[in-house]
Amino acid sequence: MNDPRGKLFRRIRRESSVQLLRPADRLLYTKRLTQDTQSHIVRLRAGDLRALARAISIVENRQAGSSDLLKALFPHTGRARVIGLTGPPGAGKSTLVDQLAKHYRKENKTVGIIAVDPTSPYTGGAILGDRIRMQDHHGDPGIFIRSMATRGSLGGLARTTADVATVLDASGRDLVMIETVGVGQDEVDIVRLAAVTVVILVPGMGDDVQTIKAGIMEIADIFVINKSDRDGAERVEREIRAMQSLATRHDRWTPPIVKTVASEGKGTKKLAEAIASYEAYLQKENLLLQKNVENWRERLVEMLRDAMLEKVRSQIEDSKLDRYATEVAEHRRDPYSLVEEIVTKTS
Repeated sequence: MNDPRGKLFRRIRRESSVQLLRPADRLLYTKRLTQDTQSHIVRLRAGDLRALARAISIVENRQAGSSDLLKALFPHTGRARVIGLTGPPGAGKSTLVDQLAKHYRKENKTVGIIAVDPTSPYTGGAILGDRIRMQDHHGDPGIFIRSMATRGSLGGLARTTADVATVLDASGRDLVMIETVGVGQDEVDIVRLAAVTVVILVPGMGDDVQTIKAGIMEIADIFVINKSDRDGAERVEREIRAMQSLATRHDRWTPPIVKTVASEGKGTKKLAEAIASYEAYLQKENLLLQKNVENWRERLVEMLRDAMLEKVRSQIEDSKLDRYATEVAEHRRDPYSLVEEIVTKTS
């Protein structure tokens, strides 16, 4: 885009205003929007970083209006490539994300990064280790980094990670990279969100692949052996190939193995090429829609579960919940009949 910023803002404002104010012919989402929300969306779509940060905060903290905001933004999504990077703690995920971001910026692509950090035991917020490791991008409007606290969620992501990715996608980012927290073999939630899942391993993990193969090893579209200049990198590669020989994926894709030394920027280009190759494969085999449908099926179940839980909790006062818990603890009621009763009353 070579337009001056002011001209670009006015053009997007005209286009966004038309989309926001017309009857929703694509999705039902606009009639209840306030003027402030409409203006906020226009600024976000025009590249206003403050509007983007504010929208993410509204969504992440589930503030009033977050649902309407997401409904309005959803029609503008689907253009960004969502890449998930996962792996055990110490694998160098943050450094690799940092190098990938630099690579994509050289190609004039805009990047959004969601770095899911452990929750601070003192503030309840993200520890921000990932953002500290990505200081080189400070001041580059083409890269937006957001650290999120897990806030007790398992699976490597925060509860609202998918919604924050939706906001970044709607803001016009070419790529959205999601770095998971690094919780170990059960860290598989990313596969329901990312179009491409990169599993990062390093030599010297004890039993290496055997330690984690039951979980994240099965979700990899691409394997990365980071810190591959260390002893043991060849062993990790042999173990990955041995595991791949035991089973064939339903999409018949064989995940490539890319060796990197992220701290020195080595292998980053090959990783970007591997990501592009997998995306090209999905397009060629007409698997992209199928993959999206599978991902959305899982996410819809998760969204329904959260919505039903919130509905039930809103109808049960804490004092009543305490009474129920006491009755179960004293064996005056069984929890199974109690849950059935509660579900029946709230359905």
